[in-house]
Amino acid sequence: MDVLVIGAGTGGMCLAHGLRQAGINVAVYERDRTRSDGLHGYRVGIDPHGSRALKACLPDQLYRTFVATCARAPEHFVFFDEQLRPTLALPLRPPTDDVDSEKSVSRMTLRQVLFTGMQDVIHFDKTFVGYRHQADGRVTAIFADGTTATGDLLVAADGVNSAVRRQYLPHARTEDTGIIAITAKVPMTPRSTALLPTRYFPGIGMVLAPGGKSCILHWMEFPWDRQGRPRNNDELLAQWPGLLFDNTRDYLNWGIAAAADTFPADVTGYGGDDLIRLALRMTPTWSPRLRELFTLGDPSTAFAITIRTSVPIPAWPSTNVTLLGDAIHTMTPGRGVGANTALRDAQRLTDELTLVRDGRKGLVEAVHDYETRMIEYGFQAVRDSREQMTADALVHKPVLGRVALAGMRGYLRVVDRVPALKRRMIDGLYEYRGGQD
Repeated sequence: MDVLVIGAGTGGMCLAHGLRQAGINVAVYERDRTRSDGLHGYRVGIDPHGSRALKACLPDQLYRTFVATCARAPEHFVFFDEQLRPTLALPLRPPTDDVDSEKSVSRMTLRQVLFTGMQDVIHFDKTFVGYRHQADGRVTAIFADGTTATGDLLVAADGVNSAVRRQYLPHARTEDTGIIAITAKVPMTPRSTALLPTRYFPGIGMVLAPGGKSCILHWMEFPWDRQGRPRNNDELLAQWPGLLFDNTRDYLNWGIAAAADTFPADVTGYGGDDLIRLALRMTPTWSPRLRELFTLGDPSTAFAITIRTSVPIPAWPSTNVTLLGDAIHTMTPGRGVGANTALRDAQRLTDELTLVRDGRKGLVEAVHDYETRMIEYGFQAVRDSREQMTADALVHKPVLGRVALAGMRGYLRVVDRVPALKRRMIDGLYEYRGGQD
């Protein structure tokens, strides 16, 4: 069995590792020209679902490398108002083991971990343009440079703008949520760290502000220094070649989100300096410390993005073409489970294809069983995530928004003062993210 994977993102590469571990031939085709192309430096929260998938699919030493490259675990999740006054502070559970715990990782770092040892599997500078079926039922991928590749199964792991999906499921679409976000990274220095309330960081902060505006704050401290040298003489990191390709250093990440009509119409074309100036214009009455954090953002890391989401569709007849991750269930970052859902896809598809390898299922039967479960949990995550991040929410309405924000803040303050309610909220957070499985 030969499997072709289009896209070397998180889900596609986890799948490739899983298949290789299972002795199944796999080749990955990636449009980036090299393993260090692109801005892949922002935070990914890996929950227990995601960790279990990585543990199942990666070689043991590489999984240990993944754990070693994670940032310092966040200790708090705090809701603030725009003056950086806390309304609810949730203490996060300290890591108890290497799998069933929450982890913070840089996208670029995770990318380099997943590329490790896969040089003979990944084909860079390959832009997929279409596929066709052969007379014997096999499927051939066609690339922009005129080359082709033929296999028994084609897996779309090529993200929100999936070219495979456009051909295979043309009725499957994404749509705008009506939300735009602008974001940048701030190098972690004594000056920048002093701007955050030390009682709540390292951690994750969420600012809820009038006008439907919000701002996420992530503290990311890595186990290597500004020169890329492992701290604490970590031998595993010192021997890992991925550090040579990883430009990630300690940083604070801020991201402001609001309804699209709050932004200039052409904001997605703005350069970094213009985006930072825009962040300041949008927040004139916010805390001076927050505004200084915005000014310290590295313009080369700033960008604007339109938040999109998949529109769930009914199951389709299974074939030897399938999809995983954002290629089929793009979701907003509202619940922070996009990457984890892609990793779950990779593990589930690996398990099904292993049954094909063993002669216990036919290929299309295995794809059908994978898709049946994936559609269920994937589109549920899409719906949950959209509820958390849509311009249809009351907070974005001119008058009702102020009432909704006041009610939300009042509720958070009550939870903060009632231990039983706070425990219930923490338990619910971990249960949703796989911590109770």
